Amino acid sequence: MLEMLSNAPRDYSWGSASLIPALQGREPTGEPEAEVWFGDHPGSPATVPDGRTLTRVRADSGLPPLPYLLKILAASASLSIQAHPSAAQARAGFAREESAGIPRNAGERTYRDDNHKPEIIVALSDPFRALVGLRPLERTRALLAELGDRPGIAALAAALAGEDESAALRAVIEDALSGRSAAIVADVSAALTDAGSAEFAQEVDVLRAIARDFPGDPGLVVALLMNLVVLRPGQAAFAPAGVLHAYQDGLGVELMAASDNVLRGGLTPKHIDVPELMRVVDTRPGPAPLVEPVGEGGLEVFDVGVPDFRLIRVTLDGRERRVALSGPTIVLATDGEVLVSAASAEVRLRAGTAAYAADESAVDLAGIGTVYLAQPGAPA
Repeated sequence: MLEMLSNAPRDYSWGSASLIPALQGREPTGEPEAEVWFGDHPGSPATVPDGRTLTRVRADSGLPPLPYLLKILAASASLSIQAHPSAAQARAGFAREESAGIPRNAGERTYRDDNHKPEIIVALSDPFRALVGLRPLERTRALLAELGDRPGIAALAAALAGEDESAALRAVIEDALSGRSAAIVADVSAALTDAGSAEFAQEVDVLRAIARDFPGDPGLVVALLMNLVVLRPGQAAFAPAGVLHAYQDGLGVELMAASDNVLRGGLTPKHIDVPELMRVVDTRPGPAPLVEPVGEGGLEVFDVGVPDFRLIRVTLDGRERRVALSGPTIVLATDGEVLVSAASAEVRLRAGTAAYAADESAVDLAGIGTVYLAQPGAPA
């Protein structure tokens, strides 16, 4: 089976009005377009040409839901700061909230399913900016020094002065999200209005935008502690369980385990469960988890070691390329025009369009362009 997929963009407020239309070669609608989902997730399942959702297609064939969800993501403002649980934490949290009788669609519900949600983002735009993981404190102290000597900034620097960096970060994040750091938020916001820094110019730019878009939000303190990652086209970052992250701006291909479990850490009007976030979040500082693809000859694999998914990128120069498939696969073109052929059918993909392949051992790709193939990862 090889069939085209289609879906309407999701209009989240942080979305870009221009990036997805430009990718797909159409006129913008004037409204934000944040994500296009290519998968069978019930939140926004893609459809095949006969009008059925991919959810129904797999159910009609007696197949379970896909273990992954592939998206095009386009941001013009910060997403909420968030972390995702491990598989064990998700199972325990889901069972706990089920036992408590909390409706799955309730605003205060945290665990909407019993799955983890690791995710990878690969940049399509130049740049794609994201906050991922907690920066080593030596660098954060240097950034604070650039912001001046306001009392709130001095208080934050003092709170981060302990030898146990993870414990210090944990305490600062918990205090901020519990509403005990309003003076720090105010002083950081004020300092950012006229701050200048050659060393941290992009960090200041991102934080200034956050302070403007989320006035008074305690997530500003959390964002200040995080690594800023500036990805160039084809570069990737990974957010494993517990790692705080918040995409800032740009266009990318995102692949994740099929889950709705999100623990928020600021920059959102939605419910923030501070105690549960603090149970899940990894506060060890370090460099952002970047992912280098492995491969050559125009075929590269982004494999982050989870059973739910892996991502393959194929760059085509006009010569035909056969790619073996290891399970149900979604093929997404991101530039050019590519003919995708299988034993059962063939489809032609332009940038921003996708197809679903099932019960196929391989696909042949021809044309000039780039495609990403999402499929299950190796079993644990």
